[in-house]
Amino acid sequence: MTMEMRELVDSARHGDQEAFEALVRAGSGRLYAIAYRILRDADLANDALQEALVKIWDDLPMLRDPDRYDPWTYRIICRTCYRVAKHERRRSMVTIIERRAAGPSDLESAVADQDEMERGFRKLSTDHRSVLVLHYYLGLTIGEVADVLRIAPGTVGSRLHYAIRSLRASLESDARSTEAMERSR
Repeated sequence: MTMEMRELVDSARHGDQEAFEALVRAGSGRLYAIAYRILRDADLANDALQEALVKIWDDLPMLRDPDRYDPWTYRIICRTCYRVAKHERRRSMVTIIERRAAGPSDLESAVADQDEMERGFRKLSTDHRSVLVLHYYLGLTIGEVADVLRIAPGTVGSRLHYAIRSLRASLESDARSTEAMERSR
C-alpha cells in the first residue's frame, strides 16, 4: 500500500469524509467487479456494493492496521454478497437459458461459450464463486484468500477444487444435452 493510501485510510478512520470519498473512488470499481463476479447480476452487485460501502464507513474506525484495508474491504464485500445472494435465492426462480438452434458463426460460438460458462458459474454456491473470484480474478494466493474469508487455507483449496470440478461437470452436462438435442432433430 502506498503512503498516500495509508494516509487516506488513517484519515478516513478518524472521520474524514473526503478521505473516505477518495478511497471509494479508488476502490469501488474493484469492489463492484468482485460483487458482480460473485453475484452474476449488475443490480445485485450494485446493491451489495452500496451495502458494503456503508458497512466499511461504519466499521472503519475499528480497523487497526491501515495496511490491511484492501483485504478487509474484500472480506466485507464477500460477506455482503453472501447476504444478498441468500436473500435473492429466497425470492428468485430458476430460469433456463436455451441455446439457439441455428449453426453458430465464430462470434455466435464465442457468445454461446460465454453463456455456457455463465450458466455453469451461476450453478456454483456463493462460497465457491467467492474463492474463484478472489483467487483467479484478483490473483490472491490461497493464503490471502483464506485471510480475506477468514477460513483455513485447506478449506480454500478444497473449495477451489470442488468449484472447478462442479464447473467442469456443469459444462460437460450442458454439452451432452446440446448434443442430444441436435441428434434428436
